[in-house]
Amino acid sequence: MTATRCDVLGLYRRIFRIARTWQSLSGLTDDTLKEKEYIITEARSLFRKNKNLTDVETIKICIQECHARIEMGLHYRIPYPRPAHNGKLFQQNHTQARIQCLGEMDQGKSTAGKGKP
Repeated sequence: MTATRCDVLGLYRRIFRIARTWQSLSGLTDDTLKEKEYIITEARSLFRKNKNLTDVETIKICIQECHARIEMGLHYRIPYPRPAHNGKLFQQNHTQARIQCLGEMDQGKSTAGKGKP
């Protein structure tokens, strides 16, 4: 077995060990069971999706992402992936808000001048 194969199998086993001992942040049994099931199904689907990868660099990137998700989940006690910040979307929304704000300011100036002779 190669080193990357051992790493991947070790991560797979680690995820299932984490799922076995997982306790939800709320402490409720229903939440804990749902989160355990999510961890197991997410791990299975992602590992199956990536099982045919052959490029070593791509595999290493996937391993790093797996480590990051494990550490984030354990630290914050949330098994779900962290939402990614889309800077472009934020920038578009921010720009639209500024344009709207400037438009309102311009309207305020034009109506203020009309009321006075």
